[in-house]
Amino acid sequence: MKAVVNAPICPLMSQPRPDCERADEALYGMVVEVLEETTPDFWRVRTHYRYEGYAPVSCLVIGDQAVEEWAALPKKVVLHKNCCDVQASPKVQAWALTSLPMGAVVAVTEGPETDPESRKPTGWQAVSLPDGQKGYVRSSYLDAYYDAPLDLPEAELRQRLCDTAKLYARTHYRWGGKSPAGIDCSGLVSMAYLLNGILIYRDAKLVEGFPIHAIDPAEMKPADLMFFPGHVAMYLGEQKYIHSTGKAGSDGVVINSLDPNAPDYRPDLPEKLTGAGSWF
Repeated sequence: MKAVVNAPICPLMSQPRPDCERADEALYGMVVEVLEETTPDFWRVRTHYRYEGYAPVSCLVIGDQAVEEWAALPKKVVLHKNCCDVQASPKVQAWALTSLPMGAVVAVTEGPETDPESRKPTGWQAVSLPDGQKGYVRSSYLDAYYDAPLDLPEAELRQRLCDTAKLYARTHYRWGGKSPAGIDCSGLVSMAYLLNGILIYRDAKLVEGFPIHAIDPAEMKPADLMFFPGHVAMYLGEQKYIHSTGKAGSDGVVINSLDPNAPDYRPDLPEKLTGAGSWF
């Protein structure tokens, strides 16, 4: 049985209860597989990128038919704002049905709204939600949803991945997080890849069966990953890297340098580099 996430951010807990470690987050519109109806409140689920955790049942629209209907609809993703309201009607004064974080998925069943008199675009996009509600989002907040890797020249795709990671700049650190409401190190790099249609392992390590393969750190190029004990970062080129860190004074997504002479050099990490990985 499958389900669709119907909460802006659905926590995936390490145990079937709220007072434990958050393992991950599934975002609005994602489809999960139900592995076990564990308790009345928490079910064990597996995401489409093969990560498992216990989801609050209240965050899900459950049932294969609902999932099939949702999967059949064309999608867009919230990308150009940290969060956005889904309005009940196409105007800023309307009631907000929900507020969605960057990375959330909505269904697009109609073209952009147009003014009935001038027939010019109003800037609003009609969207459908997993629970069947209809709403409106500013068209400029949305972008293409990719369920397969983008077919781009390597250099261009590498730059897109780096630029996507930078969208999370200034986000605070949250263990298990993967949205602008809070994100951890592997959440940052996995979301940068996922938003470009590439599914990588969600934790800070190389795992067989996932597409990131080990490379020599001396051969790193932009968008390759840097691994440290319990930590991962994305290399940006020119000895810069972006990561989400809980270190006091950084407290979230920052850019640091491998150059000891740079003002943003962080001396405790380069000496702990255990390896590098690449999708390319």
